[in-house]
Amino acid sequence: MRRCRLKLLFFLGAILACGPALAQPAQASDLQFPAEPSALSAVERPRMALLKPEGVGPFPALVLVHQCGGLGSPRWQNQSMLGWAKDAVARGYVALLVDSLGPRGVDTVCYGPKGGVFFSRGVKDALQAAEHLQKFDFVDRKRIALAGFSWGAMVSVLASSARWSGNAVPTTRFAAAVAFYPGCFTIRPPTAASYEIVQPDIDRPLLVLMGQLDNETPADECAAKLGAAKAAGAPIEWHVYPQATHCWDCSNLDGFSKTDVRGTTVTYRYSVEDTTDSRQRMFQFLDRVMGARP
Repeated sequence: MRRCRLKLLFFLGAILACGPALAQPAQASDLQFPAEPSALSAVERPRMALLKPEGVGPFPALVLVHQCGGLGSPRWQNQSMLGWAKDAVARGYVALLVDSLGPRGVDTVCYGPKGGVFFSRGVKDALQAAEHLQKFDFVDRKRIALAGFSWGAMVSVLASSARWSGNAVPTTRFAAAVAFYPGCFTIRPPTAASYEIVQPDIDRPLLVLMGQLDNETPADECAAKLGAAKAAGAPIEWHVYPQATHCWDCSNLDGFSKTDVRGTTVTYRYSVEDTTDSRQRMFQFLDRVMGARP
């Protein structure tokens, strides 16, 4: 009888241990990435696109992941993301602009996952984008980086974790990552275990850029967690812009207000100065940590 009870307890324990993973809804299906580059002049509206500089390369590459509202809708276009892609090409980078929402019929993940688009799905999208870039002879396979913004920034931070990357796409890692105004929250899914955006096993160079006046993803919350990870050996750098709000690079959202997922009223202010400086910081960081070009 005692042996039977022990077997029953072991069986129940196994069910409870696997429960959150089994209960979590299925992820959205994989994205289809562009099979060939588009001409820069032909991309007038933000969309999934592969862009490259003139020449044969190999060039360093940058995967770009958008904010929680995606690349836009019939009423609104995320011109800032298209601008970052064009900036990357101007700096001599191949740019792959990822759309994690539109192809899946999802309008927003600003208030939580929708249509199977979780943070884990975002990390997998980014890594699969890097895997896709490795197929092209004009890409330097050892110099592929990730830049994410808001929701995409949280994807960037998670993709810098050895465990999260290994679970998503075991064969591919980014050489470096940049995160613009991420939320360093504790994520508490209703049917799965809680987890931190800032993981303890970050092992890829990571630059985090934040705004002191950002009350949607507060810089102070991030700085404390980033500092703890850095003290434990993570290769993290960060900078806080004293007068910047959330989405300081979003020129077509200047003055936009909303109530965020935590019930806070937030207002975005576009800053030419901070956008220019953050562009310079990002590319200087990437050029430094990924090494000299061949």
